[in-house]
Amino acid sequence: MKTSFRAAFSDFDAVAESAFSPAAQSRLDLLQSRLSMTTLRCVTIVGVGLIGGSIGLALRRRNPDIRVLGFGSRPETLAEAKRIGAISELAHTAEAAVAYSDLIIVCAPVDHIVDVVKRLAPACRAGTLLTDAGSTKLGIAQSLSAAENLTWPGDVEFIGSHPIAGNEKKGPQHARPDLFEGRVVVITPTAESTKANLTRLKDFWTSLGSRVVEMTAAEHDQALAVTSHLPHLLAAAIAGTTPERYVTLTAGGWQDTTRIAGGDPALWRQILLSNRDNVLAALAQFRGELEAWQAALENQDATELERLLTEAKRIRDAVGS
Repeated sequence: MKTSFRAAFSDFDAVAESAFSPAAQSRLDLLQSRLSMTTLRCVTIVGVGLIGGSIGLALRRRNPDIRVLGFGSRPETLAEAKRIGAISELAHTAEAAVAYSDLIIVCAPVDHIVDVVKRLAPACRAGTLLTDAGSTKLGIAQSLSAAENLTWPGDVEFIGSHPIAGNEKKGPQHARPDLFEGRVVVITPTAESTKANLTRLKDFWTSLGSRVVEMTAAEHDQALAVTSHLPHLLAAAIAGTTPERYVTLTAGGWQDTTRIAGGDPALWRQILLSNRDNVLAALAQFRGELEAWQAALENQDATELERLLTEAKRIRDAVGS
């Protein structure tokens, strides 16, 4: 990497001349993130779709000198990622993809992540950190437990991540360099995770503008079943039960509620099945809540209906726009 501390601090001096302007603050934030990447010279992204492509764009916007390799099974996706500048070069073999990398981010479908990590880790150089962007964590953590890592080179480590920043789109053509700014990234260390690599991973996501939350893999899956997986299931159910003859009568309410149902069915099949028990528990809780709404309607209980609506509004308003 060509960026020096001398050059970076020179830039900070220039910023200080107009420290109170919004433009200066934006530039300062960018320089701070660049300094936090001074130990990252080469990053490999496995799967350069929406999430992987956005990581690449964010990295290269903050530090144009960083080497970002793309690796995956779809040549057309890799070519598009290279065209838009999400990666600086393509890796054609697993060995080439990881030989010089400080950090490897696996953005593959959840049911492929374990196999990809097991394939790449033995070829990594000592000290390489691997992470992922999967929407479920417990199964991955269990499969990549310390007992299974005995053949990995020294100090090679995997710590799970989940950037909660996607949408219903797919492919690098929808990637954005600001996708992670202000968004939560959950990281899921295990008892075997080292403090140094946990700090490295936190610093990486923070440098992309994210707010890092740490929890166990089990806690993550339980929470995301409620906040992500159940909402997708319900959005799909609403879309799927809408008669096509009524579609022309839909507007903001239906469209906002069902937007995420436009996500990749194969991807969401994997997510729902990999977190099956937690999604079933969330669905059972939702069914109980739905029965309360049904009872209020059947009994023409205006007071209870308003109470339910008010409580729902309170929770939604707390989230903001």
